[in-house]
Amino acid sequence: MTHFLLTPAARSLSLAQVLRLSDEEAFDVFRRVRWAENGGEPFCPHCGVAKVYTLTETPIRWKCSGCRRKFSVTSGTLFHSRKLAVRDYLAVIALFVNGVKGTSALQISRDMNINPKSAFVLLHKLREAMGATLDGIEEIGGEGREAEVDGAYFGGHVRPENRKADRKDRRGVENPKRRVVVVARERGGQTVTWVVDRESDAVPMIRRRVASGTTVHADESAAWNVLHASYPMLRVNHSFEYRSEEGACTNQAESFFARLRRAEFGQYHKISGRLLSAYAAETAWRENNRRNDNGRNWRLAAGAALAHSKSARWCGYWHRERVAA
Repeated sequence: MTHFLLTPAARSLSLAQVLRLSDEEAFDVFRRVRWAENGGEPFCPHCGVAKVYTLTETPIRWKCSGCRRKFSVTSGTLFHSRKLAVRDYLAVIALFVNGVKGTSALQISRDMNINPKSAFVLLHKLREAMGATLDGIEEIGGEGREAEVDGAYFGGHVRPENRKADRKDRRGVENPKRRVVVVARERGGQTVTWVVDRESDAVPMIRRRVASGTTVHADESAAWNVLHASYPMLRVNHSFEYRSEEGACTNQAESFFARLRRAEFGQYHKISGRLLSAYAAETAWRENNRRNDNGRNWRLAAGAALAHSKSARWCGYWHRERVAA
C-alpha cells in the first residue's frame, strides 16, 4: 500500500502557489482565514461589533463603530506589529507544515532571506498556536475506546569523558535539562503531551485528560501501576515482546517518539530545557493532522495563529535582557 504522503491526495498546495500571490490576494487570504466564522468580513477584535468602517490607509485598517478603536488584519494576533509582508508569513507557514519532521529556523531564514532570530521567534509563535489547539482537547478516549500511554527522555546531552576508564553511566548523572515527554494517544483519535521530571508526575494529568472507561495500553514501567485504579489496563513488557498475547502494545506512542527523535536529530538538534514542551506540542499537532493534505494543514496552522492572541512570551523576545522560563 502506498504511503499517504506519496499520494497526490497529500499535495493540494505548493510554495510556488503562495509566492505567486499578489499583495492584495495574500491580504485577502489572511482576512478570510482570520474572520472565517463571519464569512471573511472583519469585525472588531476588541468588542466584537460587526459594523466597522474601512479606512483609506495602506495597508488597509478598519475602525470599529462601537469602541472606535482601529485595527488591522493582524491586530491582537501572533503576527501583531508585523514586519514582514503578509505573503511572506503565508510562505513561512507553508514551509513549516510541509516539513514532515519539522523545519528548522536556519532553513526558514535561508529560504525566505530573513534573520535567523526572526525565523526562530516566528516558528515558536506557530508552535505556541499549535499547542493552544491541543489545550482545546478536553478529553481523549471514552467507553469502548483505547489509548496508549508512554514516556521518553529528551534533551540534556552529557558529553562522555575522553578516557574510557573515566566514563560513568550517564543515566545517573544529574542533568536539569533532561526531562520526560509523556504522551497519551487515542487509537484513531487525538494525541496530547506533557513534559515532566518523572513519568509518575504525569499521572494526575492523564486522569484529567483521558476519559473514564478508556482501555489504556502501557509498558511495564512502575509509574503506570496506579492507573489500574482508574482504567482497565493492558500492559506489555518490551524486554520480551512488542505486543502481548492479550493485544497490549504501545506502538503508536512509540511512533510519536520516533517522529520527535527524528525532529531532534535531523532538524532542531537542541530541544531540551524550557522549550521541550513547544517541540512536543508541535509533534503532537503533526501527528493529529498527519492524514490531512498540506493545503488543509496550511489553513489550520494559519487559522490557529490568527485566532491566538499576541504572545506574551515571544513578543519582543530578542529585546529582553532576561527571558523568564
